[in-house]
Amino acid sequence: MTPVKKLEGLVAATVTPMTPDGQINLPVIGQYVDYLVSEQNVKNVFVNGTTGEGLSLNTQERKQLAEEWVCQGKNKLDHVIVHVGALSLAESQELARHAAAIGASAIAVIAPFFFRPTNKDELIAFLQKVASEAPTVPFYYYHIPHLTGVKIRVEELLDGIKEQIPTFQGVKFSDTDLLDLAQCINKTEREQFAFLYGVDEQLLSALAIGADGAVGSTYNYLGQKTNLMLQAFAKPDLALARKYQFLTGEFLNFIIKLGFGVAETKAVMTFVSGIPMGPPRLPLVDASEEFIVKAKAKLDSIVWPDGD
Repeated sequence: MTPVKKLEGLVAATVTPMTPDGQINLPVIGQYVDYLVSEQNVKNVFVNGTTGEGLSLNTQERKQLAEEWVCQGKNKLDHVIVHVGALSLAESQELARHAAAIGASAIAVIAPFFFRPTNKDELIAFLQKVASEAPTVPFYYYHIPHLTGVKIRVEELLDGIKEQIPTFQGVKFSDTDLLDLAQCINKTEREQFAFLYGVDEQLLSALAIGADGAVGSTYNYLGQKTNLMLQAFAKPDLALARKYQFLTGEFLNFIIKLGFGVAETKAVMTFVSGIPMGPPRLPLVDASEEFIVKAKAKLDSIVWPDGD
């Protein structure tokens, strides 16, 4: 599944299905792939990231999940991006080597966030050490400062990055700083880097300044609607695109007020797709029954421009 063109469009940040006793549930991945492709028209996935509880899984579990997504996605998915970031450099390097060996389309790395890099050079040194373990695999930096506490601006990070990380292809930009994103796109337009936005409720704003697509959890269950928004934006029919963005925002605003995180994403995915996603790993706890009832009612009540 080596990509033949620039990564763009929607990428589903996949959840990790688990059994009721908290073990990863590999047998449902094939069904998950078919659901994304046929029901959501989403053919790119980002595995073992935040939504996938990647940092709550052990190394063997992360490898098993990556293998299963690559295997089940063969001839069905366009890109399987495997997140290999970890607090330990050695662990991240091991995961990078494994992702390369199984034929992942690309790897991504989050900044380490306990002992944190404090400047651009420290962060690039860490990323380079990981990327070099998969020297033929496209590499993406996963920027999510509100969770990592690493607030090094991506604009600064990109200066000269290709010389130090030849496989660098772009950024999963999960931050609300659209000025930083805009400067990245403006400065590197000729580099053909891919900038994939990670704040789903603000995607239309990011598209307007040149984002190539998006990586997010909502594309697991609102991928079809968001694809229609992308089509409207491309026409351009901005009024229609705004309708889709506003309705997505209406749903997310509602469930955020109820308390929304990975556990709740799993619950929404379960009732939308019919695939049992199971509980999250501690310290996260199951979504409440009240959340499930209210979220389902809210989603069912939305009247989308295409009539659903």
